[in-house]
Amino acid sequence: MIGAALLAFAVPRPARAFGERSAFDPRVLLAGGTTGPAHLSAPSRWSRELQDRTSAPARLTPSSVHADEPAIVDAPFVYWSGDQAVSELTPGEVSGLRRFFGLGGMMLVDDANPGSSGAPSPFTRSVRNQLARVLPDATPIALGIKHVLYHSFYLLNRAEGRVLGPPEVDAIVRGGEAQVIFTQNDLGGALARGASGIWEAPVVPGDELQREHAIRLAVNIAMYVLCTNYKDDQVHAPFLMRRRAHASLPTEP
Repeated sequence: MIGAALLAFAVPRPARAFGERSAFDPRVLLAGGTTGPAHLSAPSRWSRELQDRTSAPARLTPSSVHADEPAIVDAPFVYWSGDQAVSELTPGEVSGLRRFFGLGGMMLVDDANPGSSGAPSPFTRSVRNQLARVLPDATPIALGIKHVLYHSFYLLNRAEGRVLGPPEVDAIVRGGEAQVIFTQNDLGGALARGASGIWEAPVVPGDELQREHAIRLAVNIAMYVLCTNYKDDQVHAPFLMRRRAHASLPTEP
């Protein structure tokens, strides 16, 4: 998998494939009352780390999208983070997310306020409840350490974030792909870095090696998204997502 990922970016491709529209975009999902990422600098820092470490194309000014916007299906990835419970999704948000997942979209749910041992906060519990309405046919499972997510670029032996948390991430797997990845480690908190270059939050309970491992996990997640979804120019993302769909859309609520 590592070799394939590196080869994918080493093979010459048309110049258009490396523009903003083809780059990895940690697109912030606005849903359930959230108005932005829990850590404002985390998405852009994620893109920067990916680009600097792998030379993969990344959007340095990430975008955002509301769950009920038609644009929800314009790219195959969204990042949903928070530190408090979300409100009940509207019918439009449920419908938009069902369309997104039905076309093969992927989501990272990042708990920004887990317990010191990684216990889920009200954010994670409420998001899981709401996603059960969106995907009633799927249940999150633990992704064992042998899953490609831990080896897509760096070789990792566990998940880490600002909070050490559980050693494995959970995921909703559909059609053989992890479509929703749950981290209870506050990955964004480990990435967040101010304009001065100072890290915004200390890691718990470890040292800066824990932060480094968290950044590597973020890079691995991005590479998993790239290798799964970005086989061609992202301008064709809706077509690519539709081609990847393995399950019929659930009925409306």
